[in-house]
Amino acid sequence: MDIKVLGTGCAKCKTTIALIEEVAQTQGVAIKLEKVQELRDIMGYGVMSTPGVVINGKVVHAGGVPSREKIAQWLTVQA
Repeated sequence: MDIKVLGTGCAKCKTTIALIEEVAQTQGVAIKLEKVQELRDIMGYGVMSTPGVVINGKVVHAGGVPSREKIAQWLTVQA
């Protein structure tokens, strides 16, 4: 599963990355996690509020730290 976290490196972006890694490990889901920090690339996804999360090329979240439950749903649906 290819996951990108879109953000310029703020605390919320770092928290989002840590949560995704933690939930994936707990669920035993193999992920490829990438940080996208270049503003031009972030805007290319149409995300104006970070952090944003892209799973397998589809934007699933933008703005604010997603909940563990939301992340778990993404990983279950996309796996």
